[in-house]
Amino acid sequence: MLPFFLKRLIMIKSMTGFGKKSIQIDNKTIVIEIRTLNSKQLDLNLRISSQFRERENEIRSLIAQILERGKIDVAIYIDKSSSLTTTIDFELAKLYYEKLQELSSYLDKSIETDLFPQVLKMPDVISSPKEELDENSWTILKTGIEETCDYVNEFRLSEGKILAEDIIPRIQRVSDLILEITPFENERMVLVRKKMMDSLENAELTGKYDQNRFEQELIYYIEKLDITEEKVRLKKHCDYFLETLNETNSQGKKLGFIIQEVGREVNTIGSKCNHFNIQQIVVGMKDEVEKLKEQLANIL
Repeated sequence: MLPFFLKRLIMIKSMTGFGKKSIQIDNKTIVIEIRTLNSKQLDLNLRISSQFRERENEIRSLIAQILERGKIDVAIYIDKSSSLTTTIDFELAKLYYEKLQELSSYLDKSIETDLFPQVLKMPDVISSPKEELDENSWTILKTGIEETCDYVNEFRLSEGKILAEDIIPRIQRVSDLILEITPFENERMVLVRKKMMDSLENAELTGKYDQNRFEQELIYYIEKLDITEEKVRLKKHCDYFLETLNETNSQGKKLGFIIQEVGREVNTIGSKCNHFNIQQIVVGMKDEVEKLKEQLANIL
């Protein structure tokens, strides 16, 4: 059963996402594609048509603000099936053709060469007019980018739900295993006392030592082995982890820090327990912690 603070919808996001949208600008179809993958920092790769190059910094800033983090590949291009405006400079083409004919005649009159393909390759014969992105077109493009980023975040949320279905049971399993340690703790102390008494008997010191001093040393030794504080801190870390899952902002890095603290407490319990059954439980905890670390690498 989920704790009361997890009864609301979990809103974690995966860093994996995809979004695509087509928009119309000046009778051209502009395609916007965004793909995101895991990355500790923002790694934005932008491929855009030259028409939008002047707005590159604004596009980068907009995408970074909405998508925050991850390896982000963005492509903004003109659909080839849409109409493209091209012009042919007939006078320049004619001039090139005549000059190439003169060159052909000068070199060898017997050479017959199709000069037309050569003319088309000459500079400025065929050109596309340089178009600037006016404010109205930029507003349309900006809205399209924002909507595509929203699609990516919707994708991330759906992936996040799948991650949450795996993450929540694992952290709860760590919390539940804390309770399984308790029955072995009293047994552990009895075994420690028995081990010390057996050592005294083997050394033939039974009845030859100060009983009060022995009890004091035993208490001191048991206190050093006590794992109550570690158990309490571990339980608090697990609860805080679950609370953080329910926050609306990005939680990936914060959850990573919390799970480091969880792992630290688990390791301390393992080093202090000195009991086979408790060590088996600790191994189970460590297994869950490692799997949690792997999954948290996918969370925004």
